[in-house]
Amino acid sequence: MKFSKKTALGLLFSLTLIVAGCGQKSASDTSAAPTGAPVPAETETAKLNVQVSFYPMYEFTKNVAGDLADVHTLVPAGMEPHDWEPTPQDIASIEKADVLVYNGAGMESWIDQVTGSLSNASLIQVEASKGINLLEGGEHDHGHEDSDGTDTHDHADESAGEAHDHDHADEGTAEEHDHDHDAEAEAGHDHDHGGLDPHVWLSPALAVTEVRNIEAGLAQAAPEHAAQFKQNADAYIAQLESLDQDFKAAVTDSKRKDFITQHAAFGYLAKEYGLQQVPIAGLSPDQEPSAAQMASVIDFAKEHQVKTIFFETLVSSKVSETIASEVGAKTAVLNPIEGLTEEEIAAGMDYISVMRQNLEALKLALNE
Repeated sequence: MKFSKKTALGLLFSLTLIVAGCGQKSASDTSAAPTGAPVPAETETAKLNVQVSFYPMYEFTKNVAGDLADVHTLVPAGMEPHDWEPTPQDIASIEKADVLVYNGAGMESWIDQVTGSLSNASLIQVEASKGINLLEGGEHDHGHEDSDGTDTHDHADESAGEAHDHDHADEGTAEEHDHDHDAEAEAGHDHDHGGLDPHVWLSPALAVTEVRNIEAGLAQAAPEHAAQFKQNADAYIAQLESLDQDFKAAVTDSKRKDFITQHAAFGYLAKEYGLQQVPIAGLSPDQEPSAAQMASVIDFAKEHQVKTIFFETLVSSKVSETIASEVGAKTAVLNPIEGLTEEEIAAGMDYISVMRQNLEALKLALNE
């Protein structure tokens, strides 16, 4: 018998409830302490147990939390997050967490079903993209139209209130953002993103909003540390604002405003800085471009004398190399930072340093 994706996840949830039981954060569980053993004074010292969906959420959360939280990433290093699904062990980890941080905007197609299965009513869920005007995904990118003309989806009014401290009985209303992921997949929407572009973290200006949302969620979980969370967030946001200014300065006098990239991950960055993204594939890097899409990109590259075709680190560069060969261009990396490779981790790379590499790569490509 062949199980659907939804059915398979449902079976995982049932197994997880057996594995997880009623366990909550280990730091506060003193039931296993030996008789007569001192109970730790954890009000001031216990760290928050924070689970985050994938790398950018880890980077932002860790910089806000500092040493006041143990931050764990669900998607393993080097794995492309679009297709990732949680295991029973992952769901058990979320069940025991104090805070769950995820990007939202359809990036984590599993989020509604997973959180709806949890019994941890005190879990604080932080949707980092809350309050951001989301771009509509889909065919507009392949038309090679100016990114500033892209329709937006006002995300600010959909989830008003605190940082998603959920009563699970009420889930399935505002938190679903009116997006039934299964229905959307059947309707042909791009990779369960609900027709929305989730790649907001690639705009440093929008990353500031994500950091503030994470700060609010951590402060809600540990209000006694709110001042420290704000101080940490302020320091990290200063780095993001410096990065934002450097991007603005770099594109102001560039010779060209268009760039060809492997998948449609850079719409927010393009819109922020007045650039035009020309993606080979759609919102998911695993989406194979059609012959017509390939021909369209090749025609664009020839007509506009594009000298660089960008590819990514976590997926095959074959399609980008094919187009580059066809038009006599070179290839270079433009990293969507959906995860770090083992080599990048070993080199001590992080969001800021990778974005600065992206900036240098764009500066070269935009001035050829």
